[in-house]
Amino acid sequence: MAQNTRTTPAGTPTNVTQNHTKGGIGESTLRPDGTLKVTGEFAYSSDMWHEDMLWGQTLRSTVAHALIENIDISEAVAMPGVYAVLTYDDLPAKMKNYGLEIQDTPVLANGRVRHHGEPVALVAADHPETARRAAAKIKIDYKELPLVTDEASALAPDAPLIHEGRDDHHSGHVPHPNIVHRQPIIRGNVAEARKRADVIVEGEYTFGMQDQAFLGPESGLAVPAEDGGVDLYVATQWLHSDLQQIAPVLGLPPEKVRMTLSGVGGAFGGREDISMQIHACLLALRTGKPVKIVYNRFESFFGHVHRHPAKLYYEHGATKDGKITHMKCKIVLDGGAYASASPAVVGNASSLSVGPYVIDDVDIEAIALYSNNPPCGAMRGFGAVQACFAYEAQMDKLAAKLGMDPVEFRQLNAMEQGTIMPTGQVVDSPAPVAELLRRVKARPLPPEQQWLAAGEEADVRALPGGLSNTTHGEGVVRGIGYAVGIKNVGFSEGFDDYSTARVRLEVINGEPVAMVHTAMAEVGQGGVTVHAQIARTELGVTQVTIHPADTQVGSAGSTSASRQTYMTGGAVKNTCEAVRAKALELGRRKFGSYHPAWATAELLLEGGKVVTDGGEVLADLADVLEGEAIDEELEFRHRPTQAFDLVTGQGNGHVQYTFAAHRAVVEVDTELGLVKVVELATAQDVGKALNMLSVVGQIQGGTTQGLGVAVMEEIIVDPKTAKVRNPSFTDYLIPTILDTPTIPVDVLELADPNAPYGLRGLGEAPTLSSTPAVLAAIRAATGLELNKTPVRPEHLTGT
Repeated sequence: MAQNTRTTPAGTPTNVTQNHTKGGIGESTLRPDGTLKVTGEFAYSSDMWHEDMLWGQTLRSTVAHALIENIDISEAVAMPGVYAVLTYDDLPAKMKNYGLEIQDTPVLANGRVRHHGEPVALVAADHPETARRAAAKIKIDYKELPLVTDEASALAPDAPLIHEGRDDHHSGHVPHPNIVHRQPIIRGNVAEARKRADVIVEGEYTFGMQDQAFLGPESGLAVPAEDGGVDLYVATQWLHSDLQQIAPVLGLPPEKVRMTLSGVGGAFGGREDISMQIHACLLALRTGKPVKIVYNRFESFFGHVHRHPAKLYYEHGATKDGKITHMKCKIVLDGGAYASASPAVVGNASSLSVGPYVIDDVDIEAIALYSNNPPCGAMRGFGAVQACFAYEAQMDKLAAKLGMDPVEFRQLNAMEQGTIMPTGQVVDSPAPVAELLRRVKARPLPPEQQWLAAGEEADVRALPGGLSNTTHGEGVVRGIGYAVGIKNVGFSEGFDDYSTARVRLEVINGEPVAMVHTAMAEVGQGGVTVHAQIARTELGVTQVTIHPADTQVGSAGSTSASRQTYMTGGAVKNTCEAVRAKALELGRRKFGSYHPAWATAELLLEGGKVVTDGGEVLADLADVLEGEAIDEELEFRHRPTQAFDLVTGQGNGHVQYTFAAHRAVVEVDTELGLVKVVELATAQDVGKALNMLSVVGQIQGGTTQGLGVAVMEEIIVDPKTAKVRNPSFTDYLIPTILDTPTIPVDVLELADPNAPYGLRGLGEAPTLSSTPAVLAAIRAATGLELNKTPVRPEHLTGT
């Protein structure tokens, strides 16, 4: 792996606590779960077990759009070992739908299925194979209905309505019931600006549907309780959001649905929505026994939402000296059968569709459709990923038409701090777009023809096609491409985004110990590491315990939108500050009369001691806390945001922006259409790196996912049947270590004064620009336009 570099400008953000306790912020402390995970000893949700446990199984629709004329469960019920078979008519509460924003998703199909793989019935049995066989014995008579599969069929005058009689907070402003949400953004005068353009380029781009492809399938264990409630242990991204959706359809008050996070094997947005949670609870409450549900890989492809496929139509103009005059675009996202996070994805796609560039005159429209395709929702970088693919292709087209270097053209038009976004929002923190591009371009290129060994014999492992031994270098051409992207951080558009932390400070076995308790879902991002670092920094203790995440503490929000370090980290920081203040006040009362510095000096907790700003030790923290425990629970909110105007799109919709740039170096076998990505160099501003090891890991992971989007990942949906054709890792390909290139990382730390420690959310941004950088490099190698992801061999060879 190439060496990573780090640049921190002089000066420290004023809200960074100066503390030298070992293992604090800024250090690359190791993950507490790291060794267990790499040795296979970590307990994931699928590993849970309970005495007298039953197994749950979901029966899913085999067609994409149909009326359910009859369900016969008699054979399934009669099978030995079967304890329960449930259909829609068995649901216990008046509320039978759920959803992240719009409650349009039925717990079980109600007389109609709207997509391939929709849950229709549930089985609980004493063995997983018995449950599977029983589900297969349920007979369902379907009467198939006309399909809605694309924009034309969704918006036709006689189009079937996916949700008849819609009545939600978006239905009143959309021009057609099959549009989930529409967001225009109008700023300036595109018609007038167009007259100033010396060149105009247009493009139509197609972005394929991706799966989050987390390695740990959906799973959980529901245990009925003596009080009539249920305890649910589950892998999820947002415990409290799940709770708000689960309790009403169980007919239980929220306090009787107790949720605890179990080991999560990756998420990337795919666990924001409900999957097996309600089903397991229903079966547990019906049978009076613990019920475990674990999806296999095939079912996982149907059990969660995917990334929205998109059609994007762009027009840009520029003057002959390279200044962009205007931008006009339409973005059409396919949301599938149910809303999920589609409204928020529309908001991101529209508000970030210009990219990190200064364009005063824009005409933007983004919509999400209902269709009979698989439901789509959150996936890493949602909305912004699709837009970045298109606008970066447009930047290369403009640069080529003007005869300019593509990096210099981008730098000429790059936004910076103080730029006004198309929504009217002023970017009030560092926006080093031009500098990020400069850094990736200045990095030395990897040597050419690396596949040639000393004896001039080809090492096929380094060639396109790799160990398949398809070429020895004939027809292999190198290409280099660049891209840069902008992503929002945190929940936007007026959402009440907050997080909660409880911190307890006490003495155990003579040593001060802090316990941090949040509901944050640790999905691999490293929050459990960072929370301990924050507590060590703010409380000056070395021993920090992270309490398991559950709903016995206030909400931490979702582990998504690059928000957890900002939001829950901010909550931990604020709560620790309150605990520290109480500890110092306790010390003043106990020992203040013995030393005037207690009253006159700035006091800190460091290394388990109370010290002055000059480093003088006043007392041991253990002595201060003797016989006492300090316990605080506080919420943290970022500054408020606004909903975008539904006519003009104006509004301060986002709390923070984050930026990343990539340079891709690829080698393409132009005869066989095979691509080898040699290097994906990246530069990113992270504001403040709380743990550099985790920062680099997040950037490299996001970069690799963007590579998958570029050249291999797509869920194929048959346009005639709306059925998924490749629901397996045999046919849905994701990058492995053999596909992952060298990823050198250049980290900038330009503090955001509005954020805790000056940090900037970082996990999603590298997923944006890595995809268009790879596409740009392949275009440079082949001369082809390539306006679709992923690029396949037939796109390069014309076969």
